[in-house]
Amino acid sequence: MLTLLQSHPLLAALIALLGLGLAFGAVLGYASVRFRTEGNPLVDQINQLLPQTQCGQCGHPGCKPYATAIAEGGAINKCPPGGQETIDALADLLDVEPQTLDAEHGEEKEPNVAYIREDECIGCTKCIQACPVDAILGAAKLMHTVIADECTGCDLCVEPCPVDCIDMLPRKGGIEHWRWELPVPSENRKDLIATDRAAA
Repeated sequence: MLTLLQSHPLLAALIALLGLGLAFGAVLGYASVRFRTEGNPLVDQINQLLPQTQCGQCGHPGCKPYATAIAEGGAINKCPPGGQETIDALADLLDVEPQTLDAEHGEEKEPNVAYIREDECIGCTKCIQACPVDAILGAAKLMHTVIADECTGCDLCVEPCPVDCIDMLPRKGGIEHWRWELPVPSENRKDLIATDRAAA
């Protein structure tokens, strides 16, 4: 066998790699079983009910840490973006009495979206650094803009802006807010179709 491996170095390298792969695979398999950590499924259920704005108004750095605090017995009424609807859903999940929103953490308001007045933007990137969900697009000394579909309306980008060019506008959704320009009515209906225009 040794003479075979010496006469075929490629085969020897292949067997060595196979042996190393099996050895490291066994070590990793053992480590995954031995050092397994089980997450709390209740934290995941609570986190799914939270609005995922990552605004920090609850006193936690994001929704997942707040979900962990709630699972450990913390108050369920510290989330202004979620409002009373989220509080009621959390109370139902945890089988506790619903509470009203804690005014110390803010008040419930309709969903907003950030809007940057681009002609006033100086490209300082402070809003980009403040955004917890990377919804602001731009580069240093260049204009910035907000990706409206990604913006959670957390309001964290407004305060750091040195030129105050960010507004929080109500987020309108649903077909009742769809608007489009209707065509101008023509006195001569034949103008609407090209073949009718040619025949006239």
